Amino acid sequence: MFNLPAYVTVWGRLGRYAHVGISLLVLLFLILPVLVVMPLSFNSQPYFTYPMPGLSLRWYSEFIDSPDWMLALQNTVIVGVASTALATALGVLASLGLMNPKLKGKSLITGILVSPMIVPLIITAVGVYFAFSPLGLTSSLLGLTLSHAALGVPFVVVTVTATLAGFNEALTRAGRSLGASSMRVFFEVKLPIIAPGVVSGALFAFATSFDEIVVALFLTGPDQRTVPRQMWSGIREQLSPTILAVATVLVITSTLLLITLEWLRRRTERLRGSAGTK
Repeated sequence: MFNLPAYVTVWGRLGRYAHVGISLLVLLFLILPVLVVMPLSFNSQPYFTYPMPGLSLRWYSEFIDSPDWMLALQNTVIVGVASTALATALGVLASLGLMNPKLKGKSLITGILVSPMIVPLIITAVGVYFAFSPLGLTSSLLGLTLSHAALGVPFVVVTVTATLAGFNEALTRAGRSLGASSMRVFFEVKLPIIAPGVVSGALFAFATSFDEIVVALFLTGPDQRTVPRQMWSGIREQLSPTILAVATVLVITSTLLLITLEWLRRRTERLRGSAGTK
């Protein structure tokens, strides 16, 4: 099952097996809540207990047929796509600026850009609420989109900056020497090469927006509810297995995003390896 290297001593092999076993136990401990919740979404009865009397898709059907859930899903997708596009554009521009060797105060600027990843989310939510209230951006999808874009920018900056660190600037100079404008060199030379980093940052930004709830609690009203806020309201008002069905959908979506990110990471490594051998 595991490709274990040959160790000289028996104790070395035992240590290796113990390390693998402990790692698997920790992984099982982390994913056990998910493994317990997901089967209950197929329970034929509205109970959160095992053993289940039967299997049914009724809770997924209620999710699809519910106007409230569909409105929440629509708002989530709209905000997620819009905030991801905005965060990606701003993050790529910021990364290009940070890679400028003439930039002064790079560390300070980088710290400011990634601060939304460090500052507690409740503080960000309160600050955004008081900043957006005079502008009339509370209880609106626009305000939520701008907030989620700010939360997604750090992920784009980190991934794109890391990708740009391995970019060969000689390609840019070659394009410029052939008479191409800076914009054309970026879109036809640089962007295709750093595309895996850009897409990875965009996926992180979308995932951040897709399951964010703290800022949504401050900035959304009844007509702007997102899926996480609808789940929160459902837990407080009436606990229903429909919430488990929605949670299962979110877990599957997050898993697909992680698989895509891993594929992009490996593709980036292959590209760098190919570039290094040429």
